[in-house]
Amino acid sequence: MKRKSLFRKLLIYFFAVIIISLTCVGLFSYRTASEELDVLVENQMTQIVNNALYHTDLYLKAYGRSMVSLLTNRELKEFIDLPEQPEEYEYYRLRKLVREIGIDPQFIRSPEIAAIYIISFKGNAVYYYNEVQEQSYSEEEILQQLSYFREHTSPTGTMSVLNHSILPNQNNQMLTFVRQIRGLSSPEPQGILAIEIKSAELSDLWKGIELRGNSYFFISDAEGKLIYHPEGSVVGTSLPSALKNDIWQANKALFESKETGGDRMYMSRKSNYSGWSLTVSMPIDQLRKPVSNIRETTLIVGLLTLIAALLIAYRLGKSITGPIRVLRNGMKQTEQGNWVTIPLPEHTDEIVELMARYNVMVNRLSELVEKVYQTELNNHEIRLERQKAEFQSLQLQINPHFLYNTLETIICYASIQESEEVSDMVQSLAYMLRYSVQTNLEEITVANELKHVMFYLVILQHRIGRPFELDVAVKPEFLLYNMVRLTLQPLVENAFQHAFPDGVEDYHFIRIDAGIEDELFWVSVEDNGSGVAEPRLLELREKLEANRLADSTDQEAGKKGGIGVVNVHRRIQMVFGNDYGLRIESELERGTKITMFMPAIPPVFPT
Repeated sequence: MKRKSLFRKLLIYFFAVIIISLTCVGLFSYRTASEELDVLVENQMTQIVNNALYHTDLYLKAYGRSMVSLLTNRELKEFIDLPEQPEEYEYYRLRKLVREIGIDPQFIRSPEIAAIYIISFKGNAVYYYNEVQEQSYSEEEILQQLSYFREHTSPTGTMSVLNHSILPNQNNQMLTFVRQIRGLSSPEPQGILAIEIKSAELSDLWKGIELRGNSYFFISDAEGKLIYHPEGSVVGTSLPSALKNDIWQANKALFESKETGGDRMYMSRKSNYSGWSLTVSMPIDQLRKPVSNIRETTLIVGLLTLIAALLIAYRLGKSITGPIRVLRNGMKQTEQGNWVTIPLPEHTDEIVELMARYNVMVNRLSELVEKVYQTELNNHEIRLERQKAEFQSLQLQINPHFLYNTLETIICYASIQESEEVSDMVQSLAYMLRYSVQTNLEEITVANELKHVMFYLVILQHRIGRPFELDVAVKPEFLLYNMVRLTLQPLVENAFQHAFPDGVEDYHFIRIDAGIEDELFWVSVEDNGSGVAEPRLLELREKLEANRLADSTDQEAGKKGGIGVVNVHRRIQMVFGNDYGLRIESELERGTKITMFMPAIPPVFPT
């Protein structure tokens, strides 16, 4: 069999691991970054178009509402019904009333409106202008205007938005909202109502859309004519036919086109209100530039990392195989019966330490056996000390907020008046503090725990501002039974905190009872409060069955009560064993009962 050196194997393995790792990380990073950039670009373009579409429709609908308000004007409908040759008095009367009642308020509310005009199908027309030069039209011009608007509007009365103006030299600078309207005498359309606004007002909405590099945003109407473009000179021109078809067929998807010069990516949305198409265009090379930068950076960094990693692998291989070779030679001498020590290098690492251990192995064999035995004893003592420390930590893990709130209550009482309440609370708090800070492991009696609860109630009654009496049903023969220190008061406090979330009422009660069942001594805390929901009850039972210490990180945000109950359960187990602890029973709106189970050890009375 051909023999290979350890150094060569290490170098080959290191090289393979480095190549595989760099290749996988590089390819995965590049692919992931490319996909995420594509998604990011698409989301950015979609958001730009959707925001522009939303604000544009919102702006246009405001003028639609203005037009609807004019349709309620009775004088306007009477004007539409005028005959082909109306009386001059009636014509001018209605014209004046329409202006005063309907038109002037619109000009005041919307100063960007340039003109409002009404043309009946019988050839009667009236024009109102706002801060633009008034115009007059011949009968032939009026008929031409009427023909154009009837051709570009629907008989159903829906509003059309046209990039058209009757004002001279104002095409591509005005937008016209127009619809066919009816009068009072017939349900069929009898004329048209048009509102012209300055398109510059709408352009202000779109100028805020900032795109990097050679990207831009534009709007085209149903015929493919540009309504808005950053280059104002092209407004009013038509899009290339291929690009116009792509925009209409895009259906909210990205598409590529070369019609405007260079490969570009487009995202378009069509407005159901105005029929316009709002489009964002970006050069493909600009979109792909971050991906190209990532690819080049990955290759350069990968190559430099490979060179550095190979140098490190070479040094590492030498540092490992050199001392091993020395150790191998020393073992060969040992095989021959020459118990020689191995010269140790000046530096220290695991292999050098192994060589040193080899040097003293024979001489210290008996010492090592003794050391192992001592180590086991030390580990056992450490485990006992750790258990004691955990128990003491749990005993001291009483909720400090109770003590803080009590002190605040005492301060309030003392600052307002001198009263016996302050003395009672201070005495109760002093007893509770002395009782809580005792960290000895021996069990105490039920009577001690009930006394601790009594002082807790003295303080609590002052905090809630009303008297509350516990229903203690413990028989006298159970008062001297042993239980674990600081287990009853946390359960009573838990009942006050969670059983009565809306405050303590007269019908509320908390009952403490004790007894013996199946050779187990039990102490229960029962209330008639709000109860525990089934999911929360299952969660608490799972924590109890886990037989581990509760931690503040286990507590969910906004919830309390889990740490105290679980720690009481675990403390009982640490004193009496894992066969004992808590059991929780609860129903919503019917109350909760928490029972502690401990060994039934009768009290021993001195003779």
